[in-house]
Amino acid sequence: MTIRAVPILVLLGAFATGPAIAQQGAEIKMTGQCERLVIADKDITQNCKEQVVNTVTRGRTTFDFAAWDGQTLSFSGSGAQHEATEETEQLQPVSLVVSGLKNSDGIVRSPAPAVGACRFSSPQPGKTQIACEATSQGKTYAGVFVTDAKTDSKAGGDGTKGATEGTKP
Repeated sequence: MTIRAVPILVLLGAFATGPAIAQQGAEIKMTGQCERLVIADKDITQNCKEQVVNTVTRGRTTFDFAAWDGQTLSFSGSGAQHEATEETEQLQPVSLVVSGLKNSDGIVRSPAPAVGACRFSSPQPGKTQIACEATSQGKTYAGVFVTDAKTDSKAGGDGTKGATEGTKP
């Protein structure tokens, strides 16, 4: 199922509209521009893919970044702590970072407790930024992603920037 137009970041606002949506579980893929990706103090922005995935399941929300060299980084936090910091900005505290590395044996993931947050603007026409930063075991983890929030009903239907795809498990 393709999600278009205004609900581009519907999952980002799921906690603002009620916990029932968050409990069901959903995923949305957004295309755009990865502006920053730092895993354990190592800046790999040049390898960052032009896609971020937002997952909401069992009361947690996760933002997943990936790099072309097989590295991944997830920021995860309890959706119950989600809050609006301004009229147009939301804050999702982060309590866990999960770095991953794809190799011949599959993907090796390394979860670690963290302190940080993801900030994102409410869906609106124009650019929408998702900026996550956390510290874990004395190392910095960061991801910044910009996507178009278009109101045109044709937006994203052909896989162009600003496209989103959502599925419910």
